[in-house]
Amino acid sequence: MLRSSTILWGTMFGALAMVPVLLAQQPTKASTEAVLRIQTDKWIAKVSPTLYGLMTEEINHSYDGGIYAELVRNRAFQDNPNRPEHWRIVRVGNSRASMQLDKSTGPSAALSTSLKLTVEQADNADPAGIANNGYWGIPLQANTTYAGSFYAKADTDAAGPLTMSLVNNNTGTVVATASVPSLALEWKQYKVTLQTARIATSASNHLVLSITRPGTVWFSLVSLFPPTYKNTVNGNRIDLMEKLAIMRPAFLRLPGGNFLEGDYIQDRYDWEKTIGPLVDRPTHPSPWGYRSSDGLGLLEFLDWCQDLHMQPVLAVYAGYSLKHEHVNPGPDLAPYVQSALNEIQYVMGGSDTKWGGVRAKDGHPAPFPLTYVEVGNEDWFDTSASYDARFAQFFDAIKKAYPRLQVIATAPVTSRVPDVVDDHFYRTAEQFFEDTHHYDKTDRSGPKIFVGEWATREGSPTPDMGAALADAAWMTGLERNSDIVIMSSYAPLFINVNPGASQWVPDLIGYDAVHSYGSPSYYAQVMFSNHLGNQVVDSNLTGGPPLLFYSVTRDAVKRTMYLKVVNASSGSQQLDIQWTGKDQPAGTATITTLRGHSMEETNSLANPARIVPVKSVSMGISPDMHRVFPAYSIEVIEVHLR
Repeated sequence: MLRSSTILWGTMFGALAMVPVLLAQQPTKASTEAVLRIQTDKWIAKVSPTLYGLMTEEINHSYDGGIYAELVRNRAFQDNPNRPEHWRIVRVGNSRASMQLDKSTGPSAALSTSLKLTVEQADNADPAGIANNGYWGIPLQANTTYAGSFYAKADTDAAGPLTMSLVNNNTGTVVATASVPSLALEWKQYKVTLQTARIATSASNHLVLSITRPGTVWFSLVSLFPPTYKNTVNGNRIDLMEKLAIMRPAFLRLPGGNFLEGDYIQDRYDWEKTIGPLVDRPTHPSPWGYRSSDGLGLLEFLDWCQDLHMQPVLAVYAGYSLKHEHVNPGPDLAPYVQSALNEIQYVMGGSDTKWGGVRAKDGHPAPFPLTYVEVGNEDWFDTSASYDARFAQFFDAIKKAYPRLQVIATAPVTSRVPDVVDDHFYRTAEQFFEDTHHYDKTDRSGPKIFVGEWATREGSPTPDMGAALADAAWMTGLERNSDIVIMSSYAPLFINVNPGASQWVPDLIGYDAVHSYGSPSYYAQVMFSNHLGNQVVDSNLTGGPPLLFYSVTRDAVKRTMYLKVVNASSGSQQLDIQWTGKDQPAGTATITTLRGHSMEETNSLANPARIVPVKSVSMGISPDMHRVFPAYSIEVIEVHLR
């Protein structure tokens, strides 16, 4: 993603243009300006290679209607027990038909409800059927192949043909169609391929399933997939995955926070019900007001990690749900502990183990790497005060079965010493500006720290420039303390910006059915994670104003220094940069700049590239440099050492 010389980030915004920029230099002199002294050959701590990762959650239609590429909404008719939400009847011309939910039949025990279509009159000229509008439209592109499928059964062996069509909302034009010649009397899956021609990219489309003869047909698990990232079956949306790949995340915390717990124990993320064929996944309520299809199940999460070369941080349900239901430690909790052990085995066990064998049967014989297991989520909300004992029960069982795994606690505990503790911060910009030294004096002999959720909550629907500045200031503190802060992840990650789609703002990446964009905070994340280094360098800032923040890291192998400077003030800031030590900068420096005109300036679907990183190349560098950092800016200066 990083390019050079007044560059928009080329992988997202097209051709690159390179323009040299002078980095001002001047002799050493007495000055009242801020001075940053960098001891290039002295490092004081190691940088965690897993410092920057992703936290994901089924919120704001992040999975269904978001990164999970399925285009049909309420595909299994489970969203509402009383009516087929997001479906409507189609009656062309003189056809007569009706539809209703049928709770007496379905293609599996997991999906026992279906949509019953009763057609009283229909013919080739006047078909009847059902239609789905997708997640705020069904996005279609020109000359693209879509994979359609559905389960169906009919009341007569003369039923058919059945046609799946993609229809433009505005013109009524059928832009792609495919048919199956006949339907069986018993439940069966049917697969079709739909191909668009030369059409304009648009989400103003809907899907229709129609027949041309009287009769009754039952439907379930109606699906439509566009091309997916790396062409993965049941895979993810390409543009969103590409944006995540640019971040170079080290890990994915899965399956989510509140999504893990559910409102009630019965609504928890029950991982066993999210694996195997889609027809055997019963779906479940999420805590954010809509039902999860669980098409993005445990194996799909792990595939997501594999696709982006991340490691999973596996959160296991620990016996507490959001409406303050909890499981007492001891015998009552034992089945949940065993479920967690089974889940871990599914992830990392060999195919010769019980659950590793199930994973192999599901299509992935090789184990996934696993280092971290998180017990629960935000268990400080549990008013029963049972987490300490619950954590101990999980900790002991996990360590006995898998001694090398690192176990993360989500609330303070005294019964055991966790390997890692999970801190969460949702704050204003001002609060983050004032707390960038939060971890400076943390006890290095205690557990490591995972800042598993954090964000500056300013801007809507995605963070504005002021939030990005606060986020970057906070990250300078995380980097300086990355010997103890080993992982961090902004949250939430995604937001569907359509009306009624979101429950929480702001969120890092925004999208509708067709387009997506990165917020200023997203680009701050990209800049930091793409210039990490592996050593924290000894440095000292004197004379700096309150809204000037920095961190300095070094890549010892590449012999490269990364200086990150955040100027969150409304005026430019002069800074003398003195490189001391035997390892001196050589050649030119590259400077990546993210800047805004105000704290409120931001990106949007209409203007996705208003604030994006620009890269320039300096004309030389010396041991004593002078640079003026623009107002409202985040900069990364990259220099190579002799």
